[in-house]
Amino acid sequence: MSLSVGAMAALVLAACHMDPSAGVSAAADPQNSDAADAALRPVAATTPAEADPAVPSDPAQASVAGELALQRGDCRSAAEDFAVASLGATAQMGSHATQVALDCENIPAAWIAAQNWMKAAPKDPQAALVYATVALKLYHVPEARAAIAAALLADPKATDQDLVGSMQVLAEQSDATAAFAALNTVIDTPQRSATVLTALADLAVEAYDFKRADQLVQEALQRDPKSTDALRLMARIAVLRGDATAALSTAREVTRLDATDGTFEVAEVLQDLGRAEEARKELERLRATGDINTQEIDRRLALLAFDNGDLDQAQKRFTELMRSGDAGDGAMFYLAQIAESQGDKDAALAIYRRLIDSSMGAQARIAAAGLLLDADKRAEAFALIDDLATHDTHSTFDMAVQKAHLLADHGDTDGALALLSAASQTYPHHPTLEYERATMLERAGQTRDSLQAFEGLLAERPDDPTVLNALGYTLADHREQLPRAEKLIREALQATPDSPAALDSLGWVRLRRGDSHEAAGILEHAYNVGQDPDIAAHWVEALWMSGSQAQARKVLSDALARHPESAALEATRHRLVPSSGHP
Repeated sequence: MSLSVGAMAALVLAACHMDPSAGVSAAADPQNSDAADAALRPVAATTPAEADPAVPSDPAQASVAGELALQRGDCRSAAEDFAVASLGATAQMGSHATQVALDCENIPAAWIAAQNWMKAAPKDPQAALVYATVALKLYHVPEARAAIAAALLADPKATDQDLVGSMQVLAEQSDATAAFAALNTVIDTPQRSATVLTALADLAVEAYDFKRADQLVQEALQRDPKSTDALRLMARIAVLRGDATAALSTAREVTRLDATDGTFEVAEVLQDLGRAEEARKELERLRATGDINTQEIDRRLALLAFDNGDLDQAQKRFTELMRSGDAGDGAMFYLAQIAESQGDKDAALAIYRRLIDSSMGAQARIAAAGLLLDADKRAEAFALIDDLATHDTHSTFDMAVQKAHLLADHGDTDGALALLSAASQTYPHHPTLEYERATMLERAGQTRDSLQAFEGLLAERPDDPTVLNALGYTLADHREQLPRAEKLIREALQATPDSPAALDSLGWVRLRRGDSHEAAGILEHAYNVGQDPDIAAHWVEALWMSGSQAQARKVLSDALARHPESAALEATRHRLVPSSGHP
């Protein structure tokens, strides 16, 4: 079966949204004809039938039981039954069992079924790529890498579009860092085009490995020096690395080569560099030429004001766009966010309700649910979210996690933990739920239980940088085992060296260990990459502790302007400068 048709369709169906990360392991040789065999891990010693006596042990009986379970809406039983049915079965049954398990978000069952499918069809690129997808969800990066290599061998005539599409779907279904670790060495080969290398470089950026991303972009430009996609990415990498001169010169080259689609490149780079006033002037200059759609310029000016905390200006511009009749649902959503930030929750809720059935419906429902929880209307809030998941098992899983976050964000961490516990009965041993539970335990103040949960995850996925970083940060935040905490965090950074989360953790542990000067430098880099208010709060504290109070005040003031609702920044301000009331 072709990589370009069957495998892509299967990957699109294999949509389990989670947030693990990945590291770099030994590469599989894409020329190895035994790559498919190398990809296979032994099927788990405990099958669903062995773990639960209610699951039939006979594959034929399990297949019938699986169909009956589907008919009655019992997704967990169906996935487990079909996993048993896939044992020693045909490729068709392996495929069916894997898809049922993925649709039901039953990752252990999907892993068993995918392995059996791969055994039944070792040269089928569809089986190999879906197998790789499941492997990445479990952070089995070497197996995923070998399976991808096997898929490429099975369909060597796959087009650039096919390869790029497969790469994007693998990242979407797992995590950019995990996908990049698996794809890096098997995709970067001499025969790859500038298009494919640029896509891989883009994935490297998403995986927070800017050095490797830059290497890949340079390779792409050697193949096609006028590739505007590669040049755009090169400008973005320069921004992330803090090289404003290179970023702007590259942006101007994009504009020169692509006068149509590159029109706003310089303005976008200026905005990304934090040079808002220069970005505004560039947009006004473009308006003065008379050649540009003024509505698009107005939209960009409104977004620029919003992103830089000038809510009055943003509100004025978005309102003007609405009055012109040309604005989309996005403008309404921003107006609702502005109203919410200004304390007018009734107006914000009214706008969110108007957007419920629009292209912004999911975001509007979640935002409205938050406001309803603020008003003690939990049943109404959850009804908005549940309606999204009525006919979609993936949404059902996502919304369970979303509801837990909403409860925690509104002070009910016990309720959030109860929701996650209930979800784990429907989605057993789901990596996302296990990770969410560990983090939620920490938020609930159950530090011992949180650390124990993270230790369990680390034992299962010892190279996963997300788990390494989470355990390291939790230890550091509670001033426990600081040398080990730093070691764990540095191991995470080996896999994702420019991750703002891991850099924040490293800065925090260095501050906890008394090195405020080094901590400040690390945290500055973390904030420049991630623009996260919690990182800004840590940076301010490190600056203050290092004796740079004036710089700390400026950073705090600028961060509060961009993140006025940040509880972490407000807490830092009250702790460090309680008397003045302002940074």
